[in-house]
Amino acid sequence: MTDLPQPAVLRYTAFSADPAGGNPAGVVLDASAMDDASMLAVAAELGYSESAFLTGRTEASQPGAHGYAIRYFSPKAEVPFCGHATVATALALAERDGPGDLEFATAAGPVPVTVVREGTELRATLTSVEPHVMDAAPKDVEEALAALDWPAADLDPSLPPRIAYAGARHLVLAAASRERLATLSYDFARLEALMHRLDLTTVQLVWRASETVFHVRDPFPVGGVVEDPATGAAAAAFGAYLRTLALVPDTAALTLHQGEDMGRPGTLTVTLRAGDARVRVSGTGTRIPDPASA
Repeated sequence: MTDLPQPAVLRYTAFSADPAGGNPAGVVLDASAMDDASMLAVAAELGYSESAFLTGRTEASQPGAHGYAIRYFSPKAEVPFCGHATVATALALAERDGPGDLEFATAAGPVPVTVVREGTELRATLTSVEPHVMDAAPKDVEEALAALDWPAADLDPSLPPRIAYAGARHLVLAAASRERLATLSYDFARLEALMHRLDLTTVQLVWRASETVFHVRDPFPVGGVVEDPATGAAAAAFGAYLRTLALVPDTAALTLHQGEDMGRPGTLTVTLRAGDARVRVSGTGTRIPDPASA
């Protein structure tokens, strides 16, 4: 940690209204005086999969929106985009300033977010950057399965492996059963090495429960944690994957359940719109009480 002044670090969870559910993130609403080492140190101390840092105001491209420059750090390194920390930051700003339209300038590009109040809860919806989906090399899929200790026969052939991007890269692998998805005990170093080589942020493990409902898990060894509890960036990439492979209609509302197997259940809503390549991901969230004040 450097000697620069350290602003307040807020704690929020995203994709659950329960502080014990969803994916926790650190949020610093004024990180303008922090350098890279300071931000990384805060993220490492918190130990959450990512933390978000607002480094200044920017001019938003959409009229009426409030613009901010944002950076994201895992306990190990900076990442270009993080969905759950974006949602957490938007909710923190909405609690301070009121609901409305925001636009975050991320390393991956501009990410608009709208926050609305639904009853007693706030809900944030982010719009991804332009996504794309590409083939996954068979040898890379084989290596991922070996690291996961998943037999190839346990994959769902109707959802073939692909690498999907909507701000960050994710390898999508589909389990043929809920039981397969529930069993996750992998070779941390081996999967981490593959992910670094392929520039992956997570591996998006999925199981299709119905036409529009999925259960997902996201190993995240490159971030220094075994598993991400609720992954907005991967949810956006997965929405693009499903549409690109014509596995869902061009206009669709999908529900992703994540974190159940970790004891931190959360729900992500993925919305696709015909004629718009971008993917929308929405969810609730809430402030996590500061353990120092408990």
